[in-house]
Amino acid sequence: MIITKKALPRRTVLRGMGAAVALPLLDAMVPALTAMTRTPAHPARRLAFIYIPNGAYHAAWTPKGTGRDFEWSPSLQPLAPFREQVVVVTDLAHRQLESLGDGGGDHSRASAGWLSGVHAKRTEGADVEVGTTADQIAAREIGTATPLASLELALDAADIVGHCDAGYSCAYMNTISWRTPTTPNPMERNPRAVFERLFGDGDSTADRLREMEMDRSLLDSVTQEIGRLHTDLGAQDKRRVDEYLEAIRETERRIRKTEQYNRTTEFPVPDRPIGVPEDFETHAGLMIDLQVLAYQADLTRVTTFAFGREASYRTFPAIGINDPHHALSHHQNDEGKLARLGKVNAHHVATFASYLEKLQATPDGDGTLLDHTLLLYGSGMSDGNLHNHSPLPIVLAGGAAGRFKGGRHLRAKPETPMTNLLLSMLDMAGVRPERLGDSTGRLTGL
Repeated sequence: MIITKKALPRRTVLRGMGAAVALPLLDAMVPALTAMTRTPAHPARRLAFIYIPNGAYHAAWTPKGTGRDFEWSPSLQPLAPFREQVVVVTDLAHRQLESLGDGGGDHSRASAGWLSGVHAKRTEGADVEVGTTADQIAAREIGTATPLASLELALDAADIVGHCDAGYSCAYMNTISWRTPTTPNPMERNPRAVFERLFGDGDSTADRLREMEMDRSLLDSVTQEIGRLHTDLGAQDKRRVDEYLEAIRETERRIRKTEQYNRTTEFPVPDRPIGVPEDFETHAGLMIDLQVLAYQADLTRVTTFAFGREASYRTFPAIGINDPHHALSHHQNDEGKLARLGKVNAHHVATFASYLEKLQATPDGDGTLLDHTLLLYGSGMSDGNLHNHSPLPIVLAGGAAGRFKGGRHLRAKPETPMTNLLLSMLDMAGVRPERLGDSTGRLTGL
């Protein structure tokens, strides 16, 4: 690739009234006659942490065989198209999430300590304390290069305060991200608020309703600048810009459609949040799209995404599951409940697979976003019926800009701390802390 014009800055944005739209990586951002690997076009390393609550049904989760010759389990079957980008890791333990004399509260400790390996302080008050999480350790370094150091998203409401779980503050279940040991990061569940944080102003409900009623895309305010930019781009860059902006428009249209539905449809619960879809599938799809857009525009390189709060009572009517998830996790070895729990696990994995599919379909430099991202998917709870924390259900996916090789089922040595895996992930992102929580080293074989 040879480019003779002056390069566009990597942080090029299109600005209009109330909008600032960052651009994806373009050929025109690579300085003339300079190798891509020595410019800002060198692939960014990204980390994503996706949490599932209530553990898993391991008989339907754990693959048969190890190494490259493993067979997909029923719950993990949706990941089959991404075999070469996936490593299933089994037998990891989070022993610091156990009771250690504090009694119940395993749900709180599971989510609070998943990314730190630190035992959460048992308190119902504001004096919460656990550990700085791996996402925030990464954000302190690779997050300095982007407008947002990190992005924290969730699907379940986190507006519960006070006591939630056996003497533990609700703060422990409301987030999986901790900026410091005593500072939890709030997780945003409203797609509209996330969209406007990424691309424009207007954070209040009144502002969002006014914008919806105007029925005008924020991109309309930067139309003239888009036209001027097109004259300086090659054919491939023009296509990338058009595809990227159309993805923004489509996401915005879907958010507005959801808002309109929520505005005009009566619900039994008063004061329903504007812009939050009723069903898991639509909500998760929107939040995934927003994360892909944020990565594509290099607005952030670190995300956390919780499919649900621990002890979530969500049902999944789209797949015929009307039992609350938490109730199913307390299956007491009932075959019918186990089958339905396995179906919920597979549905979550299929949603994760859709995330991988969208990353794989999005160009990024000389590869795709999936090539340049490392994603962790799993839970701090092992078996919701036993409230234990070993073995954990864990999947890694992506490419980590060439540092991660998939296509394997890796069975760790018994009692290997989950934090060893987190350290290895941070290494692949170019962040190298000496230790994390109860780590004993890096994960062997990864």
